[in-house]
Amino acid sequence: MKANDIRNGQILRIEGKLFRVLSFQHRTPGNLRAFVQAKLRDLKTGAQNEFRFSSTEELERVSLDTRQMQYLYHDAAGYHFMDNDTYDQVALADDVVGDVMPYVIAESVVVMEWFDGAPVGLELPAAVELKIVETAPGIKGATASAQKKPAKLETGLVVQVPSFIEEGEKIRISTETGDYLGRA
Repeated sequence: MKANDIRNGQILRIEGKLFRVLSFQHRTPGNLRAFVQAKLRDLKTGAQNEFRFSSTEELERVSLDTRQMQYLYHDAAGYHFMDNDTYDQVALADDVVGDVMPYVIAESVVVMEWFDGAPVGLELPAAVELKIVETAPGIKGATASAQKKPAKLETGLVVQVPSFIEEGEKIRISTETGDYLGRA
């Protein structure tokens, strides 16, 4: 595929290593040729790198196998998941999936991505529903104004929510940006 066709979440092979596209931007500076600036995460090490590609450069997109896995718990070895069909357990290191785990509730089923028989990450839906466990009391008569307050969710994630949202409510959160989308 051409560098112009890069999208968030895709897996690319660059110099023999697998990378997930975290973000990208097409740039066409004044009198220079167009290019694509991309932030990529190495699937093996979890390190983030910035890459610049010519807009016509050919890139290798990799397809991954997926399996339904249940998230069990977290300890010093990492995040533990179980295959519901075979009951095999797999642990993924914090640096591999740590940034997406605030969107995953314990005992929920997630889609795990595999490459060459080894797990490389999780595929999350565009939005998740989480319950608020701690926030300031709601303000009477508050509408969806620009006023925001912090709210701690059941996974430990803290997001900014409108002032009318109260403790105990379920809300929708974007897994790409971490922003409040609305009530569930």
